[in-house]
Amino acid sequence: MHQKKICLIGNNLSNGGADKIHAILSNYFFSQGIEVHNVILIDCVTYQFSGDLLNLGTIKNGGLILSNFNKFLKLRRFLKANKFDYIIDFRMRNNQLKEFILSKFLFNSPFIPTIHSYKTEWYFPKNLFLASKIFTKAYGIVSVSKEIELKISQTYKYRNVKTIYNPLEIEKIEQLSLEKNELDFQYIIAVGRMVFDNNKQFDKLIQAYSKSKLPSKNIKLLLLGNGPQRESLEQLALAKKQQDNVVFLGFQNNPFKYYKNAKFSVLTSKNEGLPNTITEALACGIPVISFDCKSGPSELIKNRKNGILVENQNFDKLILAFNEMIENNELYDFCKSNAKESVNRFSVDKIGKQWLDYLNIN
Repeated sequence: MHQKKICLIGNNLSNGGADKIHAILSNYFFSQGIEVHNVILIDCVTYQFSGDLLNLGTIKNGGLILSNFNKFLKLRRFLKANKFDYIIDFRMRNNQLKEFILSKFLFNSPFIPTIHSYKTEWYFPKNLFLASKIFTKAYGIVSVSKEIELKISQTYKYRNVKTIYNPLEIEKIEQLSLEKNELDFQYIIAVGRMVFDNNKQFDKLIQAYSKSKLPSKNIKLLLLGNGPQRESLEQLALAKKQQDNVVFLGFQNNPFKYYKNAKFSVLTSKNEGLPNTITEALACGIPVISFDCKSGPSELIKNRKNGILVENQNFDKLILAFNEMIENNELYDFCKSNAKESVNRFSVDKIGKQWLDYLNIN
């Protein structure tokens, strides 16, 4: 029997949500006897992955234009030399011309672009005509939420769109969550990169926290993540006189031991795709309070069953949700008791099987 051969292409194998899904699926496909090849464009690897790796990020000779051209040539030779059954692409695509060339002329095997954000302009050309043509040769388009699937179908008129949710390594998360947590105080938690697009809105989260009842109850705000915005966030905490209550721990290889002991997790993003921070927090057994932003939270959180969905971008209601989750013990215990069970449907085995069915691999 022919051994199936899959190529997974990503920006890198570190930090990002789509990059993590790339790594998890490489492990799953490999475990199923599939020959896995990984391609990354940026030389950064922290996630565990399976299969061979073509690291185009190591090509840096000759300046930006020449190095990009050399990457293109090497990728072209690689794809031509290997007859892949499928190419699955996890990258964001912000160069319209380059992506049009890749999709039309370079990907010579059935390829599948995956869309990981409701901000679809990160993946499709802004010109609607080009956007409607760029993936006409694709085997299909995989979105990570139903809301993204609907947007792609309505905006770009594609019909070969399917939602496959992000897989979750539940057993691994449970094991890592058992590691010792050195913190000796109560806290809520938020996780994400602190960058100047401010999509996570940690600044507004700090302000909402300072107005809630949490500081007076000695419940701190724990922030995990790094980036160029961190210094200004620390200054904001100081200005709000919350420098002792807002705790910055930076990027953590094991966030799960911090999730597990948190009162609840919070997400205040402008937009998402299918936020791993929600499913990972629930897998650690804690409720989640999140804005009902586009997209993902409404497909993960059952309001007042495993967390609280807050009207999108309504920070006054976010503060009320903070207070209620702490003061309403019956609601808190109910949400906490349902947290783990609510993410069983995202296990690697279940989501991996959906991928195999989608690719017609038995």
